[in-house]
Amino acid sequence: MTKLERIKAKIIPASQWTFLDSAIAFWQFKKMQVGFTNGCFDILHQGHVAYLAQAASHTDVFVVGLNSDASVRRLKGAQRPLQDESSRAMVLASLGFVDAVVLFEQDTPYELIHYLQPDVLAKGADYKKEEVVGADIVESKGGRVELIDLVAGYSTTSVINRMKEE
Repeated sequence: MTKLERIKAKIIPASQWTFLDSAIAFWQFKKMQVGFTNGCFDILHQGHVAYLAQAASHTDVFVVGLNSDASVRRLKGAQRPLQDESSRAMVLASLGFVDAVVLFEQDTPYELIHYLQPDVLAKGADYKKEEVVGADIVESKGGRVELIDLVAGYSTTSVINRMKEE
């Protein structure tokens, strides 16, 4: 298998979550802590990489839920995403500490979190624990929510605004 094929193998389309079943069973059998975060990740920047790396450090296996293009449009407006879901998924999957990228069509990852049943749910520290979608699922099974510090000055919106200024 080539390196590119390995990267593509990490990507699970929204319609094929069942492809995760054998991986989930293996991770549970090995008693590996599964971590999860989600987002649009439209333009991957230093802030994203730092956030994702820190979130992944709390787990043995790290899964990123990625909003589909339709989901991003509903959340961010008609001008977004700037990159299609396939491109965004490929960039995320190329990160060595990301074990799987799973697309979801819904506005929130609640159904995906319910399906995956992660042990650790990571979200940015700009959220309060009670605002984190899926925290109830994770905590009800004895898992935990990790609020990850964000890198100041980095956001997709700020990157877009800087690009418009140039």
